[in-house]
Amino acid sequence: MSLATIPSPTVNAISLGPLTIHFYALCILTGIGVGLFWATKRWQKRGGTSDSIFDICFVAIIAGIIGARLYHVLITDPATYFGPGGNPIEILQIWKGGLGIGGAVVVGGLAAWVMCRMKGVSIAVLADSIAPALFVSQAIGRIGNWFNQELYGGPTDLPWGLDITCEQNGQIIAGCVAGAYHPTFLYEALWNLTMCVLVLVISERLRIGGGRVFWMYVMGYSLGRSWMETIRIDDAPIIAGLRIHLWVYLIVFLIGALVFAALTARYRRRSWEARRVHDIHGPTASAAGPDSDDEDVPAIARAVDERAERTDQD
Repeated sequence: MSLATIPSPTVNAISLGPLTIHFYALCILTGIGVGLFWATKRWQKRGGTSDSIFDICFVAIIAGIIGARLYHVLITDPATYFGPGGNPIEILQIWKGGLGIGGAVVVGGLAAWVMCRMKGVSIAVLADSIAPALFVSQAIGRIGNWFNQELYGGPTDLPWGLDITCEQNGQIIAGCVAGAYHPTFLYEALWNLTMCVLVLVISERLRIGGGRVFWMYVMGYSLGRSWMETIRIDDAPIIAGLRIHLWVYLIVFLIGALVFAALTARYRRRSWEARRVHDIHGPTASAAGPDSDDEDVPAIARAVDERAERTDQD
């Protein structure tokens, strides 16, 4: 007998006349809205304007959704769309599920970088402002997988198991086996919220900035997602005995750690140079140099990149 205490919804959409509203899409949009609101508040605290972050994030969100869908279509499940009996038109049906966070971060991040260059603001400050909000957005978005009865883990008899009924909107989900499974959507949501608090505490207490808060997000999410990939049982390409997503997030974690270490070394070098200038020329000269990693003060959204460029040229 199943000990599952988490029921699965048997309905994942409602119809209002000719309009069908999918709960998966509502979860994604709610996550984006909450994340954008919080990121805007953090950005304004750092001297940015709501107009600038909205313009940048609007483009980044659209690009991120495209990137997330491409990741799923090209890496996770290409056979569904391009294999025998596949239907490429289904690529557009994102309300059925199928978004890869890795693709969203990469493509959305590139779009944000381009927009920041166009508007003359610091990508480092923007990324640090957005990073904690990304954790919350993804936690909310994961609820959409619950409505779709998808992306769960292996069978379990734990009291918080997820009761998969395989019934959706009066129809049986093809290939589904009813039973109690690990609710990986819940594990990931709780992991993201925990990482959000941890990143906030560490960054505030150690006064970490200069883009490193974002790379803490990259490491934190990749670490958690690597764990989830050892539990999930949905179809995914296998490379050397491991799911392709596990390889992807292990590599991303390593990249994040290397970039974080490089930025930290750069900050320490700049701080040492600033102290040397202070000893030789006095506090006035030092104040004009690259002496701080505290990018959480007003009126620096534009100055950070310019200051870094001057330092590199020197």
